[in-house]
Amino acid sequence: MARRILIAAGVAGLVIIAGAIGWLWVAHADQSVPGLYHSNGRLELTRIDVAVKYPGRVGALDAQEGDMVVRGQVLAREDDEEARAQLAAAMARQGQAEAATGRALAELAARTRAALLAGDELAHARTMRRQMLVSDMEVTQRQTAFDVAERARDGAAQAVQEAGRAVDAAAAMVAQARVVVEDMVIHAPVAGQIEYRVVEAGSVLPAGGRLYALLDPVDPYLTVFFPARVARQLRVGDEARIVFDDLETGPVAARISYVSPEAQFTPKYVETATEREQLVYRVRLRVERAAQKALGGVLKAGMTGEGYVRTEVTAPWPASPAGAHRAAP
Repeated sequence: MARRILIAAGVAGLVIIAGAIGWLWVAHADQSVPGLYHSNGRLELTRIDVAVKYPGRVGALDAQEGDMVVRGQVLAREDDEEARAQLAAAMARQGQAEAATGRALAELAARTRAALLAGDELAHARTMRRQMLVSDMEVTQRQTAFDVAERARDGAAQAVQEAGRAVDAAAAMVAQARVVVEDMVIHAPVAGQIEYRVVEAGSVLPAGGRLYALLDPVDPYLTVFFPARVARQLRVGDEARIVFDDLETGPVAARISYVSPEAQFTPKYVETATEREQLVYRVRLRVERAAQKALGGVLKAGMTGEGYVRTEVTAPWPASPAGAHRAAP
């Protein structure tokens, strides 16, 4: 029994060693075209989280995993009963503020007429005083009445301004409440494909709770890895090519959109030159819009292929999938 276990362990060890040697041969094979390097990867699409803006219960989910959706399409609805009640209350307050403004305007009109009348009476009293027909007391009383009427008019005008501000505040509350109600219906931010649903109908979510993961087909990219001696010569914006395994269209135009500043899948601290040479850096190749449009939407998430980059601008690109070269050493 022990001997069988030892034999099995030995076979497994040989398989692992052989696999490791094979991987190293592929990853460190000689280049047949100087200045041209490539690495295999899988096509990815930008993932967008579709989430609720306000906390609440999910009333309905209108999209399934794998569905293609257009921008603005309804994807889900939250229970909006409370939000609609708040909207109704805000509209009632707006109505009250508008009614108060109407009353303030009517009061201002009345106070304005009273002030005009008091002014006329004061002028008449002064004329009669010059003719010695009334006493100074009469003029003083008319002056006092006029001053009181003016202050009342000014107070009414101030009340109208305050009522107007109350109307504006109430209108803002109505607009805010209406936006909340509208945001209870969740729309697709972009056209794309539903990758997966995060929750089901009836779930209660906090603000920002995720509903779906949406893939944006307009932004496909291939993530590949290159050793340090290649990665340090690459720049964002440089040309690149992608040869997809399942397409016979030849290399697809792309550009380098990202070069990782840190090594991947290596020890945190590297001391020896040999270990430093084994560092691998992540590089992202983004398909050009013109190339994507020419392909007519055939690119799908998960497609595998080879991503090509150049460290010498004179290096020729592969002419077809058959022109692929081995990975970067």
